[in-house]
Amino acid sequence: MSHICIGDDIDYIITDRASGIWTSHGDEGIHGSHPASTEGLARWDTDGTQTWGPLGRGRLPVLPLGGIAGAAEEDVAWLGWYSHEGSFLSRVDPTTGGITSYQHPLRNTDGIAVRGTRMLLSHQFHNRPGVELNRAELIDDAWVITSQEQLRLTEPVTKRCVQGRDGVLWIRGGDTWIQIEA
Repeated sequence: MSHICIGDDIDYIITDRASGIWTSHGDEGIHGSHPASTEGLARWDTDGTQTWGPLGRGRLPVLPLGGIAGAAEEDVAWLGWYSHEGSFLSRVDPTTGGITSYQHPLRNTDGIAVRGTRMLLSHQFHNRPGVELNRAELIDDAWVITSQEQLRLTEPVTKRCVQGRDGVLWIRGGDTWIQIEA
């Protein structure tokens, strides 16, 4: 069995269609002694080599302090993160390395799914069966909340049991997975 090392204090991890592994690290990882975590956001290949990082290029509006959500949409990654200046959503194209960051439209989000100019954002009430779902549209270069609903599952949702891929938000409550389209 082979092993890879992609840092310390990983808040969120997703994969893309090209087998890239995306991570967002927490403050202990960013400010700790592990060099793989210092940039806060990163993409890795399956050998554990970092293939993308945001720092040194001035591509993030501010330094990340921790991750809050992530999603893959086709070949790009969406990473939600927070800082001293607020929360942000960054769209990263691994082919070009280009990054576009937006102010996050909500304060508390733990899951996102993106399809084009539509986004679905979730906020779980951990260890309870309730999930708050918000829909957003990209309007004039800003994400704007367009609707909100409450979803009730038959079993409690545990922390980090929401994943977004290709416009679908997957939520696990107990042994049940549900999918919601963005």
